[in-house]
This record gives sequence, structure tokens and C-alpha cells, in this order.
Amino acid sequence: MPEKKKSEKSGEKTSKSVSRQKAEKKEGKSDPIEAGKAQIGAKKLLIVESPTKAKTIKNYLGREFEVIASKGHIKDLPENTLGVDIKAGFEPKIIVLPEKREVVKQIQQKSQEAEEIYIGSDPDREGEAIAKHIKEEIEKKAKNKVIKRALFFEITRDEIIKAIQNAGDIDENKVEAQKARRILDRLVGYLVSPLLWKTIRKGLSAGRVQTVALRLICERERERQAFKKETYYVIKILLSKNGKTFEATLKTEDPIKSKEKADEIINSLKGKKAIVSSFEKRLLQVKPYPPLKTSTLQQEASKRYKFSPGKTMSIAQKLYEGVEIDGRNLGLITYMRTDSLRLSEKAVTAIRSFIKEIYGPEYLPPSPINHETGGKLVQGAHEAIRPTHPELTPESLTGKIEG
Repeated sequence: MPEKKKSEKSGEKTSKSVSRQKAEKKEGKSDPIEAGKAQIGAKKLLIVESPTKAKTIKNYLGREFEVIASKGHIKDLPENTLGVDIKAGFEPKIIVLPEKREVVKQIQQKSQEAEEIYIGSDPDREGEAIAKHIKEEIEKKAKNKVIKRALFFEITRDEIIKAIQNAGDIDENKVEAQKARRILDRLVGYLVSPLLWKTIRKGLSAGRVQTVALRLICERERERQAFKKETYYVIKILLSKNGKTFEATLKTEDPIKSKEKADEIINSLKGKKAIVSSFEKRLLQVKPYPPLKTSTLQQEASKRYKFSPGKTMSIAQKLYEGVEIDGRNLGLITYMRTDSLRLSEKAVTAIRSFIKEIYGPEYLPPSPINHETGGKLVQGAHEAIRPTHPELTPESLTGKIEG
């Protein structure tokens, strides 16, 4: 708590500071405050995972909000034991991580002081589990507090405010999905890894996904090794008419497997005239590629820049959480862990306006193209990966973002 006694000089400085904040508020600016520091008069608490994300979000919220970070998961299975009771229906033993005890104490303390509590961890199953664990630890110390779940799909002013206004409950289905995923990780890792140490070398670990993927690769390799090679021949002829040449390929019901048969066909065609019995001319309309999702983002980054999936996601995480540009943090892309091709109407309108202004109306389709398939496994609330500020072109950001 601040001391009641203040010098006249200090009081004058505070008064000027408040006046400046009011002026900035009138102009639509927010007062950026370093995340994690105690703020006088903060009544609402927002908890996110990342200090960078906290700093970016704080730029968009007023002084009534204090934004702190859990720095990732605060609870998990114990490190040195299996932590899963297989006989009791695979019940996991979830504990507070030793290195996160001080973080948990800070969250509990700030929660006791706050009137409203929001948890804004990432909008996926890992983020939902983090939110659940944070809520559990808050409720141990701060009784009867209303704790709401805010979902941030992009870190921009409008979306942050919208997420706070529409905050709801934790999705228990996602929490259970994360729990199942974590149990499987632990069971495969603990029970299969020792086999690798015996047969290959110590230090190797077996993963829930990579173990199955490795089996599929091995099965395909065995199929490749068992494949019997066969030689066959393809016959093509070069035709010309009125100075124009084109190629034609002979189609046969059965593959031509002997050279003698191929030579026989070639000799029979020599000196003969070919007749084009029909041809078809079509105008093809080629649609643009769909927006990126997690898998295609990783594929494109690998193809174009030789990035590993890990490097790609690390860069995308930074762009989502916010990077410092001209002295303030901005989130530059939507959430990068998504299988959706959906784009919000607001985003489509902004992108279409940008295309019309920069490239001209001739490059703009009459109506927006919908790439969304609507499959049952698509996470409906998520969007595809897209820029949050279309006007910030790569050229305009040259030299402003660290590599």
C-alpha cells in the first residue's frame, strides 16, 4: 500500500500524471504500464501465460486492470515418477511445479486483492488446462471470487475488450482432452523410452506421436523394400502442323513391358500421318490458395525457408503475443494453433479494402471467397492464421522487428 504522507512535490507530480492520463484517454490512448508491477487502484486482474503477452495486452487495458503472467503451466505430473495410477482408471497426480511456487503465491495474492478475475491463457486445450489449474490455486486462498475465462484469438484492442466483455466459463471438455493427452505422453514416455535405451542408446525418449509415426514409416519402408521393380515403356511422338509442334502420348490398355514390342509400335508409326480427331479448349479459373493454418504454415516455412516446425511455431508465437514496434507492443497475427480456414467478417472487410486501395479493384473478387470446409473436427471459434494489421506490410516493418 502507498504511504499516506506525500511531499508537495510528489503530489504535484501525481496530479500532472493523472491529468496527462485523462488527456490521453480522451485522445483514445492507453497508458502502457510494465506488466507485473503493482498498480494503484487496480480492481481487476487478468492472468495470461506469457510476460510478452501480458505487456502487449496491458497497452489496451486501463489502469483498473493489472495483468500478470503464469509463465506457462503452473501444474503438471511429477517429474521423477510415473504420476499416473493405472489401476485407478489412469488417474493422474497433478502437482504444483516446484519452480512455479512463487508464481502461484503471486497469483493468489493478487487474486485476493482483485474484485474481478479473468484468465486469458491461450484458446486451446493447453491454455484451458492452464486456466483450470490457475483457478484451482486461486480458490484455495481467495474464496467466493468470480473467475472468468477470456479467449483471445488475436491480440488487438477491439478483440481484447470484446474477450473481456464476453468472458465465460472454463471449457471442461478441453481440460479433459489435455489431461488425456498428458497421460498418454507420460505413459508412452515412461514405458517405451527404457526399451530405446536398451536397444539403441540412453537418452532417447519415445513420444506419443513420434512413436506411432515411426511405425508408419517403418511399415512403408518394408513395403518399398518388398516391391518388385518392373520395366515398362512409354511411347511419345512429336507432331507438327503449320509450324507448331506438340507432343502426343500413346495410351494402351496394358503396359508395354518389352523393348521389342515398343520398337514394333514405333516402326509401325514411322511415315504415318496423325489425325487430331477432337480437342477441347477451356478457360480455367484458378482460385487463390486458402489462408494458412498450423500445418500449412509449417509446410510453407519449411519449403521456402527450410525452417523446422519448432522454429516456425516459436516465431509465430512471438508474432501472436506481440513484438515491439516504434516503442509499443503489437500482436501481428491471429492465434497460430488452429485447423480452421475461417476468416472473420471484420478481417475480410479490412483485407478487401487493403487490396482495393493498394492493388486496384481489378484484383478484388466480386464477393469474398469462402475456403472453409465446415468439417466436424474444425475448432469453430478459431480463425485461420492471418495478419491482424493488414496495413502493416512486410516492407513497412523492415528493420523494426528482430530476426
